[in-house]
Amino acid sequence: MNCELISVGTEILLGDIVNTNAHFLSRQLAELGINVLFQCTVGDNKGRLLTALDTAFGRSDLIILTGGLGPTPDDMTKEVCAEFMGKELVLHGPSLKKIEDFFALKKIAMPESNKKQALMPEASIILENANGTAPGCIMEKDEKAVIILPGPPKEMIPMFLDGVRPYLKKLSHETIFSHNIRTFGIGESAMTELVSDLLESENPTVAPYAKNGEALLRVTAKAGSKKEAEALLTPLIGEIKKRLGSYIYGIDLESVEEAAVALLKEKKLTVAFAESCTGGLCAKRVTDISGASSVFHCGVVSYSNEIKHKLLGVSEESLEKHGAVSALVAAEMALGVKKLSGADFGVSVTGMAGPESDDPRIPVGTIFIAVTDGDRLYLKKLATGHSGKDCRDYNKFVSASNALNELRLCALSYPEKRSEGTDIREFTGSFKEL
Repeated sequence: MNCELISVGTEILLGDIVNTNAHFLSRQLAELGINVLFQCTVGDNKGRLLTALDTAFGRSDLIILTGGLGPTPDDMTKEVCAEFMGKELVLHGPSLKKIEDFFALKKIAMPESNKKQALMPEASIILENANGTAPGCIMEKDEKAVIILPGPPKEMIPMFLDGVRPYLKKLSHETIFSHNIRTFGIGESAMTELVSDLLESENPTVAPYAKNGEALLRVTAKAGSKKEAEALLTPLIGEIKKRLGSYIYGIDLESVEEAAVALLKEKKLTVAFAESCTGGLCAKRVTDISGASSVFHCGVVSYSNEIKHKLLGVSEESLEKHGAVSALVAAEMALGVKKLSGADFGVSVTGMAGPESDDPRIPVGTIFIAVTDGDRLYLKKLATGHSGKDCRDYNKFVSASNALNELRLCALSYPEKRSEGTDIREFTGSFKEL
């Protein structure tokens, strides 16, 4: 079954509100095995909405519209859809009573215009609105269906779950199930090359995406049940893991910090951050994860050279000779915060976030990251390639992401157990020795 989503509302086109309804509905429909092939947004205009309906009806089995069910004259979704489907609007007594009760409960007079919301297309399936005054409905014609839902998510979501989902479940006998394989440290094009032959698969499918310095693969299978879909996906995911290795930081995780915190918890390790250009973003992202208190010791925002020296022990000579944005200062910051906190790992970030550089020799987007356990040190120089007016937030975010990923990689190589007297230098891993 193919579906088209139509969002109605001039306020969406103007950018006054963000359309989260399409995101919710797309995910729900995928679980039901219904293909969402097209989405569009139409303003509060009868002619354009009729055109959108005519186009959608010609290529889809199911049309779901959200918005335009209010009491004002510009709310016309229901009226236009009824006209398109050749149905008269008739007063629906139960809906009118519910609207009247709503206003009575608030002890305010019901405006006459609200009666419009109780006019429903004849011979339609009425969808009760438990969270507002606008009921929705389902209209059927020529083995196709048009479903009308209110715009506010607090009304639309429960109406879909309670009324629409059970209706659609009877029509579809398949499910579409996906996993997101998230990677870091490899670009989308390089990642795609490693799995290029897998992209040709039709069921399951593999699709690459890029986002904020990361790359991911979405693997999707269509089957009669979630269990059958998983059976199709499992060997494919295994093959992708084999090819991408430690570039993969998680499956169905939301962020690299979630992966780092989970790994630190698993190995009973702790971390402290010394941050300059990221302004505490590493610490913020880690502490956004539930349970971070068991792995996070402290964060130091050492923005000035004076604090780098006084609090973290960065030598004045290093700052004077090499500058704050340098590998040596990053190393000393990481060692300093580890000593200060007593954490297993010290992580530092220092760089030039922009939009302008304080030093003409250092381009905007130059970042140095260091991770140490006190015996070994890993250093990374990052060139984000972003400069100019809007680069600062991007550079800070990507720098923090890289620091969190280096922490994850170093934790992966960290020995789970060390016998008494064993020197950590005997272990190989991501670290470079001091």
